[in-house]
Amino acid sequence: MTPRHLTLTIVMILFAWGFTTAGTLAQQSTSSPDKGELPAIVHDWLSAPHSDYGALAFTYWNKDGSVPPDCAACHSQPGFLDYLGADESQPGVIDHAAAINAPIGCASCHNEAAQALDSVAFPSGASVGGLDASAVCTVCHSGRQSGEDVDSAATGIDADTVSADLQFINIHYAVAAAVMGGAEVRGGYHYPGKDYAGRFAHVPSASSCTACHDPHSTQVDPDGCLSCHRGVDTVRDIRTQHDDFDGDGDISGGIHEEIAGLHKQLEAAIRTYAAQSIGAPIAYAPGQYPYFFADADGDGRIGPDEGGYPNRYQSWTPRLLRAAYNYQMVKKDPGGFAHNPRYLLQLLHDSLEDLGQVIDVDLRGRPRP
Repeated sequence: MTPRHLTLTIVMILFAWGFTTAGTLAQQSTSSPDKGELPAIVHDWLSAPHSDYGALAFTYWNKDGSVPPDCAACHSQPGFLDYLGADESQPGVIDHAAAINAPIGCASCHNEAAQALDSVAFPSGASVGGLDASAVCTVCHSGRQSGEDVDSAATGIDADTVSADLQFINIHYAVAAAVMGGAEVRGGYHYPGKDYAGRFAHVPSASSCTACHDPHSTQVDPDGCLSCHRGVDTVRDIRTQHDDFDGDGDISGGIHEEIAGLHKQLEAAIRTYAAQSIGAPIAYAPGQYPYFFADADGDGRIGPDEGGYPNRYQSWTPRLLRAAYNYQMVKKDPGGFAHNPRYLLQLLHDSLEDLGQVIDVDLRGRPRP
């Protein structure tokens, strides 16, 4: 029997008893599904990223034998239960390492502490309440850094001066909650004097995480979107703002295309600024931490001999760091076009505008939303 089939059997038995588990049997869930629904639910969960035993999110610490407290809340089910206080510990505090090979499972959400959670603190210090069913999702999808961290790191340093005290600040991964919250949670770097969009309000029937994403498979059923957004084939074709934000003369596609267009332009501007203003070419490698590397041959790509931590980019200026941070934030929410498109477009536009104070960036025909 494979580990995933064994998990399926165990989960079905536990729910048949009517209990959740946090290493030991915990309090009975108030929202356990009917037994007849269980096979389909577990099947959906097994197809989701939260159950993927082989994912780096759950195997990175295998060599260490445990998940450290700073990471445990989102990378181990026992750690998440510890964070919630579902294991009778203090809520919001993780004071010990958590088990490896323990992806996010049924017990993470099907317990009284999770169902009672309604408010979550973001890395910026902003606390958002009234989250209801979205609260448990928000805990792990709010990022680990904020625009405030970028601002603090660059304080007192001239905008275009390379500083050894600066390094790339990575917001983290799957930051949908930080994107959705917009200006209210300050996930992105906000340029002084600019106003930013707040929480993106969908219609009431699509205003929570689980209203759009199946809570077990995490997949989105496009029929729910396309029933209102008529005349498009996919969710990426949807747009409610029809300006040409990326200036390519084409507004026939969805808002996703406008975000992707500006994002690509920002990457090019980042490379130009690093090469021309700093004299140290930079390039981005999507799957390699810490993502921005020294581009010795200046070809805009990081080859096998250019990746790796020792070749991380180390010629940061505050101006470059701010733009790179916003670039990464947009990159790390592939669903941002649905979560808060206006906010992402503003971050990209303002990052380009700021780099344009030093290099040639033409924003004519690219309105700020």
